Amino acid sequence: MHMSSRRRFNEAMLYGAPDRAPYFEEGIRDDVLKAWRQQGLPPEANLADMFTTDQREEIRPVLEPRPYPKRWPTQQSELDILRERLDPNDPDRLPKDWSQQVRGWQNRDHTLMLRIHRGLFQTLGIMDWRRFAEVMYLLVDDPDYAREAMAIQAEFAAQMAERILRDVQVDAVVFSEPIGGTENALVSPKMYETLALTSYEPILAVLGQHGVETIIFRTYANARVLIPSILKWGFNCLWACEVNLAAMDYGDLRREFGRDLRFIGGIDVDVLRQDEAAIQREVEAKVPALLADGGYAPLADGRVRADVPFSNYVYYRQILQQIIAG
Repeated sequence: MHMSSRRRFNEAMLYGAPDRAPYFEEGIRDDVLKAWRQQGLPPEANLADMFTTDQREEIRPVLEPRPYPKRWPTQQSELDILRERLDPNDPDRLPKDWSQQVRGWQNRDHTLMLRIHRGLFQTLGIMDWRRFAEVMYLLVDDPDYAREAMAIQAEFAAQMAERILRDVQVDAVVFSEPIGGTENALVSPKMYETLALTSYEPILAVLGQHGVETIIFRTYANARVLIPSILKWGFNCLWACEVNLAAMDYGDLRREFGRDLRFIGGIDVDVLRQDEAAIQREVEAKVPALLADGGYAPLADGRVRADVPFSNYVYYRQILQQIIAG
């Protein structure tokens, strides 16, 4: 029985019986397509038609303070500026054609996700090294400041989630978390639970009220040490992007955490810059076992860039498609 992309994703994430694994394209930008057309990609070709692909869309409300602070608060007494600039009723936080989009989503066949939080570091205004150093001192010297700032953001995000979910049912919600580097997270599990995860409770409550079953932790760092904590708070899906996959190997994580943790991604995008043998080893070593266990959507762990040869990408998609179909 052929399924819609939407049902296929939900069946996979809920350990049901999908007709095959879902596959979302990595996000191929125009500069990559331009390079590939010089390597043999026909000008009129559509990658979605060339390979088995499931459509995915992500609702991205404006979650930053408006207007964005020129100078971020450094003490609790200054945090009212964030409250004033995080207005969930601001009409510009959603697209101008929001009502039209909502109508279009009512009978959709594709997967729809909602990005609802930017994570600890971006909530505290880290956009450069100067603010990074400032925040790292604040986390230790004035944790109450960080706790209140996170609570303000979460209260706002919960109201945004309620506003959006009243209008449309989504298939998953994404919490973004650029929390560290390739070696490790930059805060301890205890600090992360105290400052970030506790603050997420009002958002998670809204998601529960609206029946959202897949809650994604999308990280851009080696966040392995934080996984027991996020599971405790109700996250059930990991999407690790551009990380050290030796440290965040999905096979190891499945053996450690079992079916409590679903996965999106997990294929090292760097091997697409190598040769066909390396690509085949990477895909065959990781994908079949995870597919057999369920709760998995295979995908490269980062954006495919212009230095990836078109022939390599074609080979990667062919190998992956054979495994998904088989």
